[in-house]
Amino acid sequence: MPEMRMVAENSSETEFILAGLTSQPELQIPFFFLFLGFYMVTVVGNLGLITLIGLNSHLHTPMYFFLYNLSFIDFCYSTVITPKMLMSFVSKKNIISYAGCMTQLFFFLFFVISESFILSAMACDRYVAICKPLVYMATMSPQICLLLLLGVYVMGFVGAMAHTACMVRLTFCANNLVDHYMCDILPLLELSCTSTYVNELVVFIVVGIDIGVPTVTIFISYALILSSILHIHSTEGRSKAFSTCSSHIIAVSLFFGSGAFMYLKPSSLLPMNQGKVSSLFYTIVVPMLNPLIYSLRNKDVKSALKKTLSKILFS
Repeated sequence: MPEMRMVAENSSETEFILAGLTSQPELQIPFFFLFLGFYMVTVVGNLGLITLIGLNSHLHTPMYFFLYNLSFIDFCYSTVITPKMLMSFVSKKNIISYAGCMTQLFFFLFFVISESFILSAMACDRYVAICKPLVYMATMSPQICLLLLLGVYVMGFVGAMAHTACMVRLTFCANNLVDHYMCDILPLLELSCTSTYVNELVVFIVVGIDIGVPTVTIFISYALILSSILHIHSTEGRSKAFSTCSSHIIAVSLFFGSGAFMYLKPSSLLPMNQGKVSSLFYTIVVPMLNPLIYSLRNKDVKSALKKTLSKILFS
């Protein structure tokens, strides 16, 4: 680390050096293969789910429309982060240009904010499906689904622009070693020579909205869903309703739990090493687990997979 710091201090201000996940040499290669494996599972899982939903017409419903977009978002923001992260395990200096760093920051924030809102849209979809089944197709019409999706991406764009615009106005010191495996908000703020008060204020406001609004939406949706499930008399009906929601609840808990732990605590209370571990969950683990959670626990997806594989084999 001292050598890296010395290199960083002598580097041009137009570039940053990403410190990576660990500075221990004996862990670099094992971590490289571990996270390469994670990334391969993420790519295959999400692209596989996208392809499966696209090819099977009986999966062209609101639920799978949102799941299709969730897989697209997971694939994209994992791709924004993981390849550059893998470089830190095999190169002496993992250099990223200033423009590259700001671009990575923007797209990471765009996709991660979009994910929080797509999860809340999925909660609303589950609420209508379980609590208002007779008007489900009318309520969740293609037009409504597209409007919800537009709202998801607009919120992602606005949040990413707010953070990135505030970051661009800062002046960074000669020490340009980013103590992280990616260009994230908090480690970049530590390198600023100018006041970061506005940035920290934006973090608490924007992150508060981007976690708070979806969390409240999801909480209200599931409170109403739970109330509706308790009124179902048949055990089979209750079991089916719980099964429909369980995958989404697991994904939401992992994503929002790790995100809130990282951003909604003062940096003095959260050492950066712990922050790195926390951010691993929503940047690496969640995008990998989502397609597995939704496919392994879903009869329709498993049935579509069998049909698709049998078509490919017989053709």
